[in-house]
Amino acid sequence: MIATIPELRTDRLVLRAHVGDDLADCHAIWAHPDVARFTGGRTSTREQVWWRILRYGGLWQMLGYGYFAVVDRRSGRMIGDVGLADFRRDCTPALGETPEAGWAFHPDVHGQGLASEALAVVLDWADKTGIGQICCIIDPGNAASVRLANKAGFNKTGSVLYHAETLTRLDRFRQTP
Repeated sequence: MIATIPELRTDRLVLRAHVGDDLADCHAIWAHPDVARFTGGRTSTREQVWWRILRYGGLWQMLGYGYFAVVDRRSGRMIGDVGLADFRRDCTPALGETPEAGWAFHPDVHGQGLASEALAVVLDWADKTGIGQICCIIDPGNAASVRLANKAGFNKTGSVLYHAETLTRLDRFRQTP
């Protein structure tokens, strides 16, 4: 499946395909200890972030959905990643074929409602394209992400064991107008 990556817009944000020039901004996000704390515990190197960007493009090509680079319209700076994936995580119980929502934003934009705005437009796009159930897995200590997921319509459905960590699974079903 070859998919065209849509560009989504809000009043404050542009969500678009990742490009090579995103490496520095994307690395600033994934190398930040506050981001790493709830995403596996390790900061990412430039090389690891480059591979991440390449995987993001591959998701769209293989699945028809994927991750967006989130750009602040005012500054033009890439401030986050948000989207859907099927990472085939080795967790118990398995996530199955349910697309998994995920997000990460640079800590200097936390608390401004930007993650909520970005996630809402991605989920609206997913609903319009017919994607049904979507899940996410969140470290239970990450209260901000749990609040964001709940605000976006995700509800706790259980727990999964992933890399020896117990994470909360939340699910959301397609919203119809």
